[in-house]
Amino acid sequence: MPDLASRPSSLVSSKSAPLILILGPCSLESYELSARVAEVLATLQAKAEDIQIYFKGSYDKANRTSLGSERGPGLEEGLTIHQKIKDQFGLPCLTDIHSPSQASTVAEVCDVLQIPAFLCRQTDLLTAAAATDAIVNVKKGQFLSPYEMPFVVKKLEDSGAKGIWQTERGTTFGYQNLVVDMRSFPLMAANGHPTIMDATHAVQMPGAGAGTTSGRREFVPSLAKAALAAGARGVFLETHPDPNSAVSDGPNQVPLEQLGALLDQLVALWRLVSSQEDLDIQSA
Repeated sequence: MPDLASRPSSLVSSKSAPLILILGPCSLESYELSARVAEVLATLQAKAEDIQIYFKGSYDKANRTSLGSERGPGLEEGLTIHQKIKDQFGLPCLTDIHSPSQASTVAEVCDVLQIPAFLCRQTDLLTAAAATDAIVNVKKGQFLSPYEMPFVVKKLEDSGAKGIWQTERGTTFGYQNLVVDMRSFPLMAANGHPTIMDATHAVQMPGAGAGTTSGRREFVPSLAKAALAAGARGVFLETHPDPNSAVSDGPNQVPLEQLGALLDQLVALWRLVSSQEDLDIQSA
């Protein structure tokens, strides 16, 4: 069992906690690609003490639009890639799990287990993730309101999760579109755990690419900044050296060469927001 003391803290919601940045390619694709991204992330991490970067990458894209879409390197190779990234670049790692049987195996390598949005109410998956020493990042389903997230969080709390994050990734809005309600961040923060904005999946246009998911990456900066202003404690951004050649979610990913400039803006905004007192305006 991994040493809990060696893991990053769960970063409870507070002004003194660092900005959580979950960054990396959608699919791990290969070690070479992952290392190219991780090298940039490690450089960015070294520039600031008030941020914590987590390298993310999926070993299996289990909910692709069509059966013929590439899914990734698989569990064994994916965990090998994550371990190499940790060893070479010193970055904690995050990846998704899709079945309870994967939880303990993945937690031996990855510091954060992510529950995909479509699976956020799967009790057996949540309890299996909570039984590990990893932080659990649960994505709010596209079909849920923030008012339903306390019940998801309570499953994790009652199952003994060592750390819990909640991630907003947009709500289904008509056909093939998502919308983000910025009220989600204070509403979910009231559950007592950090809230994170998934700014790249929130610009998806599910199924709009003739058998693939399309997206509008030009809106990623606006959503990420708005979420931090609304009280988010972290940002999830997928990035790729050449998004147009990515095996999944290319239209949503931020070009790696543009990531540093975007993070400079986000960190500056985070510092400004964190220096301000929250206004407590009572409802009528």
